[in-house]
Amino acid sequence: MSILFEPLTLRGLTIPNRAWMAPMCQYSAASEGPETGAPNDWHFQHLTSRALGGAGLIITEATAVSPEGRISPADLGIWNDHQAEGLRRITGFLTTQGSVPGIQLAHAGRKASTDVPWAGGAALGPGEGGWTPVAPSALAFSDRYQRPDELTTDQMASIVRQFADAAGRALAAGFQVAEIHGAHGYLIHEFLSPYSNTRTDGYGGSPENRMRFALEVVDAVRSVWPEELPLFFRTSATDWLAGDSDDQRVGWTGTDTVRLAKELQAHGVDLLDVSTGGNVPDAVIPATPGYQVPFAAAVREQTGLATAAVGLITEARQAEEILAEGRADAVLLGRQLLRDPYWPRNAARELGAALTPAPQYARA
Repeated sequence: MSILFEPLTLRGLTIPNRAWMAPMCQYSAASEGPETGAPNDWHFQHLTSRALGGAGLIITEATAVSPEGRISPADLGIWNDHQAEGLRRITGFLTTQGSVPGIQLAHAGRKASTDVPWAGGAALGPGEGGWTPVAPSALAFSDRYQRPDELTTDQMASIVRQFADAAGRALAAGFQVAEIHGAHGYLIHEFLSPYSNTRTDGYGGSPENRMRFALEVVDAVRSVWPEELPLFFRTSATDWLAGDSDDQRVGWTGTDTVRLAKELQAHGVDLLDVSTGGNVPDAVIPATPGYQVPFAAAVREQTGLATAAVGLITEARQAEEILAEGRADAVLLGRQLLRDPYWPRNAARELGAALTPAPQYARA
């Protein structure tokens, strides 16, 4: 039996296999009018086609908990009930095909208010269809981005409530896994890293202070997320700064991630989705096959917390070996599933496992 196609049970939820779809922004929602941030036919086909392809868990793109939390004006949102109702149509179809629907709840922080990537991704100011971003500190991500406003503690408390409200809507929309986006240089990651957080109050300075906002969000989401359903947290395990003898800047590290994982576990997180980078515009990242897997393995080994590995995992036997060697509990596939929506079915065939197809496709 292939480990990749064994079920995984987290709390009261069993996910049918361990080949999962990673969140991938589509930048395809309406940016104005009553449909702002709501899913449309593009999102439906994008997500449901991977259910037909056999992915055990399908996680939406970063779904903003507020209008200001979007990366671009074309991002999905879940700050109102109309958006949630549109997502219900998608979750309903995913479950009929045997896939588990998951949602990534996100706030872009200082990397918010940019144009869509294929239009250049430039910053959009308030007079250009955008808004002024917010962040733990008034530091722009790069000279191509706006300088954000530094958050007050009252504003931070409001964002924490927005995450909890979004989780409640996600539950009503039929999602069975909630993932908090704490990676890739977005708001929660910005608080965690000393590279982007220069605050001198209770949310800056020491590692405990820099983790405070992340844990407040986790507690707020866990308070409305059912006990029987799992909660994930996506992390960037390193900023790719520390340890580089040619770069004296200090950022978030793998050691910090293990420490955070222990805290997340104590606060009710069931799985750490382990990515890297995104907080430093000029970081040198050794992007080779499986380059992020060691970070997932370290968390799993040192904390016992379940992990999902992601990043240049493209081959069936590569994924199988990661799980068989105990380096992660699942793999998340991104670009590979864009290239091949049926990757899980093809991998199952290669590994001698069986995935029951939709009856309409059984003849193939």
